[in-house]
Amino acid sequence: MGKKKLPIYKIVAADSRARRDGAFLEALGIYNPQTNPMSIDLKEEKILRWLKNGALPTDTVRNIFSRKGLWLKWHLIRKKKDEATITLEMEKWQAMQAMKLQHEIDRKARRKIARKKKAAEAKPAEA
Repeated sequence: MGKKKLPIYKIVAADSRARRDGAFLEALGIYNPQTNPMSIDLKEEKILRWLKNGALPTDTVRNIFSRKGLWLKWHLIRKKKDEATITLEMEKWQAMQAMKLQHEIDRKARRKIARKKKAAEAKPAEA
């Protein structure tokens, strides 16, 4: 999907015998890497149903599932954990993601300050 140089990817369930860009069985979500931050819209119930039926995601799709926490949820379901445990683990995962995001923002801010400082030090040396 999308346009030239502006891709948007549709996540689908497809038969392995079908052509790469051929017919698919069901659309499961959309991944747009062009937005900041990238947008990922997934239909969790449908994805979990396909995984229970034996569907195997590609490496890229598995990474997208991991980014949204769906792969952790699938792992817990396969381990036959109860709903309360799954909910608790997902809440912990959400909290960790928020901490990771804040850490990344702080790191980018520190790098920006360091670049400005380095540029300011180099400028008087040139003059």
